[in-house]
Amino acid sequence: MKLSESGQETLEQLWVEAEKAGRPGLACEELPPDGLEELLQEGLVEQGSDLVRLTPTGYAEAELVIRHHRLAERLLSDVLQTEEGIMDEQACRLEHVLVDGLADRICTLLGHPQFCPHGKPIPPGECCRQALQSVERVIAPLSELEVGQRGHIAYLRVSDERHAQKLMAMGVLPGVPIALLHRSPSLVFEAGYSQFAVDTEMAADIFVRLDAQQAPQEGQQPPATQRGWFRRRARRGYRGGRAREEIA
Repeated sequence: MKLSESGQETLEQLWVEAEKAGRPGLACEELPPDGLEELLQEGLVEQGSDLVRLTPTGYAEAELVIRHHRLAERLLSDVLQTEEGIMDEQACRLEHVLVDGLADRICTLLGHPQFCPHGKPIPPGECCRQALQSVERVIAPLSELEVGQRGHIAYLRVSDERHAQKLMAMGVLPGVPIALLHRSPSLVFEAGYSQFAVDTEMAADIFVRLDAQQAPQEGQQPPATQRGWFRRRARRGYRGGRAREEIA
């Protein structure tokens, strides 16, 4: 379904309000008139006596809009290193030109991320479901790697600024080579030319793009540890916790 930019933004507004505040809908005056009219004509929303709500079809369409926006943010942040101040504006522009096939390609390129740079969930697509059986490129949290696996840091999923500062001070930054050396009693990894020990919760915020020779190609079955990781993601979604301490 091809909607105008106003229609897409109205769907996004309804989704975000429900996600953020648990609101089942919004009053008419809170929504742009042109976008609202378009959604009513397409049967994507229904207007009650007090609120405008998403229909089941509208929910599915809104989910797609949110997926495109948050994948655009992930692309701008991880690959293009876009500044935080302009990332949302650029993501809004990019989301309107994404089609499903292109969005899935971006998702695969990024390793099927589950969260946007702000820690909000990215609705999965068909490519994510296919990743349960076939993986082209793999990005996994450091906490899920096997000893000896290596790659490069893809991105950090850290919502606490203090944790981000700790990781930056350690030199744990996107693009830095990384390898897991030990898992017990602490996770010991090498980043660049230094070694660090962290707890599992801190390691869960470091996402690693595995080296090509360690990531299975399309049509190949991924290693057992990676299959288990994708299955767990499909069942409940991966949600790494926050770190309590860093052991230098």
